[in-house]
Amino acid sequence: MDHSFGIYGLIFFVIILLRYFLIAGGTYAFFYSPWGQSLISSQFPINIPPWSSIRKDIKLSVISAMVFALAAAFIFSSYGWKMNRLYLDPYQHGLWYLGVSYILVLLLQDTYFYFTHRLFHHHLLFPLFHQGHHCSRYPTPLTSFAFDLPEAIVQSFFLIVVVSLIPLHFFTLLAILITMTIWSVINHLGIDRLPLTFPHHWLGKYFIGTAHHSLHHLKHNANYGLYFTFWDKILGTEDPKYQEKLGRNQATKEH
Repeated sequence: MDHSFGIYGLIFFVIILLRYFLIAGGTYAFFYSPWGQSLISSQFPINIPPWSSIRKDIKLSVISAMVFALAAAFIFSSYGWKMNRLYLDPYQHGLWYLGVSYILVLLLQDTYFYFTHRLFHHHLLFPLFHQGHHCSRYPTPLTSFAFDLPEAIVQSFFLIVVVSLIPLHFFTLLAILITMTIWSVINHLGIDRLPLTFPHHWLGKYFIGTAHHSLHHLKHNANYGLYFTFWDKILGTEDPKYQEKLGRNQATKEH
């Protein structure tokens, strides 16, 4: 392994950390500021997390950033060693493949996340793999990448395997990482920060959003998905009260 791995690792650590503080921190600063709170028109009580919870989320996120930086460094180094299937020419597999591969990886990542996430909630694994993330009963955007070290390793392993098996353009990989970041921040925004129907409405039947994932933090035994709701529906792990409340809000809106 040459010195480029260490250089990549340092560069990606800085990039990932900046991404976290700019996107997650910026979203938190907006929605949890006095001005942002004045815009809230939610039927739920407003929860202000204690500083101890915020500090723990940031600490775990920095640890996760280190793990993801090492994974990114390995991916880029292995590209130079011709050990993965990343490519630069957008026409190599056709322009149509850029969109297809993007959707395919999101589906695979959602599947991987659902089953590993559900596994980490087993009482024997939870304290080691996932307890740190659930220190925030009422999550904030700063909770979005607050993973215990073993969980961060497992989740970072997904992209290493994917780029080894599936041809991916560099921009497709970047689009996946951006989607993962924004989606995770929205999922952890907090059920009291936006109306229940946003960003759910009819999309709430198919996509994970703020309300769907907030219920997971409250109950732990339901709503395990990352992007899509279909695994929760197929395997009966979606909280029935979510769909009931979503339907009621839709009916109210229509009338």
